[in-house]
Amino acid sequence: MSVPDYAFARRPKWVLSHVLVLVLIVALVIAFLWQVDRHQSRGERNDLIRARAEQPAVDLGQIAAPGSSPDVGEDEEFRKVVLTGQYQTEDEVLIRNRSLDGAPGWWVLTPLRTDEGWAVAVNRGWIPISFDAGEPRPGTEAPTGRVEVSGWVQPARVAEGFQVADPAEGRLLTLGRPDVARLAQQLAYPLSPVVLQLAPADGAEVTQPVPLSLPALDAGPHASYAAQWLIFTTIALVGYPLVLRRVARGRADSIPESTSLG
Repeated sequence: MSVPDYAFARRPKWVLSHVLVLVLIVALVIAFLWQVDRHQSRGERNDLIRARAEQPAVDLGQIAAPGSSPDVGEDEEFRKVVLTGQYQTEDEVLIRNRSLDGAPGWWVLTPLRTDEGWAVAVNRGWIPISFDAGEPRPGTEAPTGRVEVSGWVQPARVAEGFQVADPAEGRLLTLGRPDVARLAQQLAYPLSPVVLQLAPADGAEVTQPVPLSLPALDAGPHASYAAQWLIFTTIALVGYPLVLRRVARGRADSIPESTSLG
């Protein structure tokens, strides 16, 4: 039997092949580890959401009154809260580019002013893009008079990276994100540093705005993606040496016996 000849593997084009395969394997391992981390992070986030959503509701003023730390939204995210006050519909703004089940639309952010004089921006839910920010929106109006609302704490968001920030001046009818600090600039009363995401009422008929639910508490696709990347990595680790061995055997078998002996 001919002895495999691996001398070819030191040629420049094969060295380049080795490097490319090594880079590919490193990229596959990174993708695998990233999906494993995403899977673990999602599980931890689901546990956090469950734990906070199951806690008894507290008055928002106890944890996120005006003057609270700007980080309170992240620290208390998904905490269930209640608040009583009156909606300030004249100060309502729409949040752009929000979809629901694939349909484009807006989030409706309406300040709810408490008896103490301060307010919180309540995300009352989603409405379709057919509504215009500068026109009346029949059927989407906030309740009048004094109301009690319940929902979950959500952090305010601002433009990051390559996102376009909203104009720093003027009275805005729409915002790119639920930017509480920007909204507060055009209000005559103090505003909580968080957003209150209105909870859907149990058994209530779905109306507009459509209340937003908590994120789905499933594991997501990350475990299956990680398994796919692991399979691809295994194929590369096992398959490439087999390719080299096959080429080496083919080269050895193609050498005449007299040449190999002499």
